[in-house]
Amino acid sequence: MSKGGVAANELSPAAREALAGELIGCAVVLPASPALRERVEGTIVDESLSTFVVRVPGRARPVRVPKTALEGTIVVGARELPLRGEVLRVRPEDRTKRLLTGGPRRIR
Repeated sequence: MSKGGVAANELSPAAREALAGELIGCAVVLPASPALRERVEGTIVDESLSTFVVRVPGRARPVRVPKTALEGTIVVGARELPLRGEVLRVRPEDRTKRLLTGGPRRIR
C-alpha cells in the first residue's frame, strides 16, 4: 500500500489498464485541496515522476500540479476514472509495468 492509502491493486482491472496508457491529452478535473489552492480543470500536456502539467483554458501559462495527495477525475478515451496521484507517482515510462504487473514502485 502506498503512503496515500491507495494501492494500484485497489483499482479495477479495466481502470488499471486505462491508466497504464498515455495520459498526455486527457482531460482532468482536480478540486481544490491542500495540494491545490484552487480547482484545476484542463488537459494534461506533460507528465513527470511527481507532477502533471495541465493546460487550463483561459490561462496563458500551464499549471504544474504535484501528484502527491492529488485526487480528482481523468477522462481516458471515453471513460471517466478516479485519479489518485499516489497510484500514478511513478515515471511515465514505468507506469505500465507497475499498474499491469503489480511490479515495484521503482524499477531498478
